[in-house]
Formats: sequence, structure tokens, C-alpha cells
Amino acid sequence: MGNAHVLALVGSLRADSVNKQIAETAASLAPEGADVVVYSGLADVPFYNEDIDVEGTVPAAALELRAAAEKATAFLLVTPEYNGTIPAVLKNAIDWLSRPYGAGAVFGKPVAVISASPSGNGAKWAHDDARKAVGIAGGKVLDDVELSIGGTIDKFGSAHPRENAEVAGQISAVVVELVKASNELVNA
Repeated sequence: MGNAHVLALVGSLRADSVNKQIAETAASLAPEGADVVVYSGLADVPFYNEDIDVEGTVPAAALELRAAAEKATAFLLVTPEYNGTIPAVLKNAIDWLSRPYGAGAVFGKPVAVISASPSGNGAKWAHDDARKAVGIAGGKVLDDVELSIGGTIDKFGSAHPRENAEVAGQISAVVVELVKASNELVNA
């Protein structure tokens, strides 16, 4: 498995977010020859507005996100659940990456979603909504690759998710499948 460049977008802006730690775990478990990069600039991207999505007026933070996404061969979305759905910051990133529609930076690229929350539900609603939104945006959502992690407080406590062998194995399996799909697309 080589030459895959996975861009991880995290739906939580908290410094100690479990979802951010899950994305970091995914980056540390990338197969040899592949990399997973956790994008850190989502807090700076303004809400999508077609009036400012015009050449010469696109905000720098949105341009940086799009440039990082253009380099990606696949995407990993890692999301908590806010009020029963995906956080605005993640939906906003999907919106920016969907434009221009049919040719946005996410179009045709493999996407996997991992969700996590303290509830037993594992942010399943956010998981499903993220898959739906990025699929409509043109991403190639991997049908059989999904992971919802519930009970994060009991599972991890103050430990990093990478320290939980079962969860680390599940995250690794998602990354391996995403890299495989990326390589199949790149080498097609």
C-alpha cells in the first residue's frame, strides 16, 4: 500500500477532543507508504457563502483547506455529535470542498467516517449525516467501512484512544481500507 495521502477532518475544535485524538491515532497507524494528515485549520474557515466564493475574494483559510484537500487522495472524517447531527465546523468544511459542485476537491475521492461520543449511541446520527453530506458533495463514501465508538469516557478515561488495543485495531482497519480504496483509485 503506497502513495495514499489521507486528509483527516475533525468535527471538534477542542484541544483535548477525543475525536481529535482518534484522528491522531489514525495518523499514527497509517500503513507504510501512506500518510494521514490531521488538518488543523478548520476553526479559521468562515461559513460557506457563495457571495465570497468568487475568484479573488475567497478567504485565505478556505483556499488553504481546498489546497490541502486537492493534494489528498482520500478523506477521513472524524466527528462527535452535536444536538443529534454533525458539528457546524465539519459541515462547513464539506460545503467548501463541494464547490464548484461536481468538481470540488472531495469529488470522486474515497471517504470514510469515524464517529465517537460519550453516549452509547457513538454519535451514530452524526456519523450517518456526515456520510450523507459528503456523499452528496461528491465524495465516494466507502459502503462497508464505518466506525462509531460509544462510551468514550468509560472506554478511555484520561487515556489516549491509541492506548485501547481494541479501538486502535478498529481505527487501523478503517485506515487500511481507506488507503486501499485510495490506491485503487490512484492506480486505476
